[in-house]
Amino acid sequence: MTATPATDRSRFQGRSGTQRTAKGWFVDTGWRHVVALVVCVFALFPVLWVISAAFSTGGLESQKLIPESVSLNNYRTLVKRPFWRWMLNSLIVGGVTAILTVFLCACAAYAFSRLRFTGRRGGMLFLLLVQMFPNLLASVALFLLMQRVKGMFPSIGLGTYWGLILVYLGGALGVNTWLMKGFFDTIPRELDESAVVDGATHAQIFFKIILPLAAPVLAVIGLLSFVASQSEFMIADIIIQNNEKQRTAAVGLSRFVLAGFDNNWGAFAVGALIAAIPVLVLWLFLQRFVVSGLTAGAVKG
Repeated sequence: MTATPATDRSRFQGRSGTQRTAKGWFVDTGWRHVVALVVCVFALFPVLWVISAAFSTGGLESQKLIPESVSLNNYRTLVKRPFWRWMLNSLIVGGVTAILTVFLCACAAYAFSRLRFTGRRGGMLFLLLVQMFPNLLASVALFLLMQRVKGMFPSIGLGTYWGLILVYLGGALGVNTWLMKGFFDTIPRELDESAVVDGATHAQIFFKIILPLAAPVLAVIGLLSFVASQSEFMIADIIIQNNEKQRTAAVGLSRFVLAGFDNNWGAFAVGALIAAIPVLVLWLFLQRFVVSGLTAGAVKG
């Protein structure tokens, strides 16, 4: 049975339509896949290079992306130094900084968002103005200040990671307070008014209503504070100086690799990979708070 001309024409149109779709796929969508692939390669190449260096036997000059032989000699070289002490110091600095940053910023943001007092607008503008200048510009002033503090309180002065925590707290309050204050403004005030009618105090409203609803922004600020304290080097090197027992992982590894760059490059790569594990674990733990919106549906009507 022969096909009718109409049937042949419809089949031809179908095939030509498919061909046109295939030809226009790259213009419509395909180029996006290419860009995404290039970005992934660009982002993953340094990570793969560090992983290769961590398990390679040679130095930086002889390193290849795929090592010819795998060895743990770099790890053995690293643990001869007080690396785990550096890691513990980094975790203490990051954890204490994140917790205190979240708490102090939450208290300040609640006051700016819910309370009305003289100097409220001026205080917010002052925080914004201070945040425009990075901590690095005040490195000399911070050094002199912590040197004076060491004379009065040696345990939190120059050469200690507790002094570094105080410096980090001062630098993190500005932008984080603004960020948290904006989130608090999205929480309906009807919740506060209902709690006041029931006899709740400001402290009860803050701890039992505002903070649970603000869990996403608390997680974000805590995560950002922890990551910033783990990766920051310049201020940490200025404050801690030559006190090897008080060094963070960033400062300790930098001093270690500068002592012999080619010979210590592999051990430095091992330390960098180990130092990245707490950040990765914390992100995996907090991502469910980051992507959730707990304020949705808090008030009916």
